[in-house]
Amino acid sequence: MSGDAVIHRGVGKADPEWFENRFAANGWTGAWRNGVYGYHHYHATTHEVLGCYAGTARLQLGGPAGEVHDIAAGDVVVIPAGLAHCNLGSSADFAVVGAYPSGVSPDLQDGAGDA
Repeated sequence: MSGDAVIHRGVGKADPEWFENRFAANGWTGAWRNGVYGYHHYHATTHEVLGCYAGTARLQLGGPAGEVHDIAAGDVVVIPAGLAHCNLGSSADFAVVGAYPSGVSPDLQDGAGDA
């Protein structure tokens, strides 16, 4: 595996602009708002940060055999390049802000990644 994800619990606010501003202030730009795909995928060329601003989700990190983590509004997940991630189920209101270091455009690869 290329590395482990880092999860910071309850550090953010239920406000997407708060995450966008905080991420940008720390060099994570090119922010977007959405959810997390319900299939295993990864980004081979860049790390990714997700800030959950609404709802809850069960994310599997590290491919089909990876660990499952429950996240909720206020949580931040830093996913290293090559680490697959998948939404196994979420509340109807689940939403995140995502961003990449220095605004890099991510590639999108299907599968288990470097796990």
